[in-house]
Amino acid sequence: MNEEPQSSPKGGSAGGQGAGAAERHINTLPLDRFNSFSDGVFAIAITLLVFEIAVPHEGVAVLPALRRQWPEFLGYYISFAFIGGIWITHSGVTKYMKLGDTAAYALNLVVLLFVGLLPFVTSLMVTHLTGADAGITTLLYGADLLLASLALSLMILYLAREPTLLVDDIAEGTLRRVTRQRWASIGLNVVAILLALFAPRLAVGLYVVVSTLLLVIPLRGLRRHRLQRRAR
Repeated sequence: MNEEPQSSPKGGSAGGQGAGAAERHINTLPLDRFNSFSDGVFAIAITLLVFEIAVPHEGVAVLPALRRQWPEFLGYYISFAFIGGIWITHSGVTKYMKLGDTAAYALNLVVLLFVGLLPFVTSLMVTHLTGADAGITTLLYGADLLLASLALSLMILYLAREPTLLVDDIAEGTLRRVTRQRWASIGLNVVAILLALFAPRLAVGLYVVVSTLLLVIPLRGLRRHRLQRRAR
């Protein structure tokens, strides 16, 4: 009597694993466009900031005219430092990625959504900083900073929980540490938003601190990484 061949549980399990791996492969996306598109948005946003600073007209005393433009220069610094810090952190995070997926791409687009809005809210804030609408425009500016920061932190946390997208196991712990380092600046950003309606200039001062921290922290991380490589 001939017995029909039976599929072994091990073979079935391997088939299921193969199907799961194939599904994950279909869902993954290359990083070249992820990075190039992001860098393009960062570059355009940071360039548009300077277009909001008007050049004094011929025949106008230059130094007094520049002094009157202090809100524009202040807004330029805050937004430049913020975008620069976001860009450095973003570059450091993608260094630990080997692949992207639809969720990572979507979270990245949310980051870029709020980064791309920065030239507009910067112009809005500096135009009204000395007027009656200083509170609301300062609040809107801070809200954009906060949403961009939270979106980047959410993207980093998502990547830390998806080891299949990362180059190795060490990357997961590194990304979690990067997220923890960002919470202090995010907390200050929340405080600044709460102050905006009552003390807009104090809120702007906190925005200076927030943007500077977001720029300095990743720069220090890069320097620490370089020193550790030299020590090896």
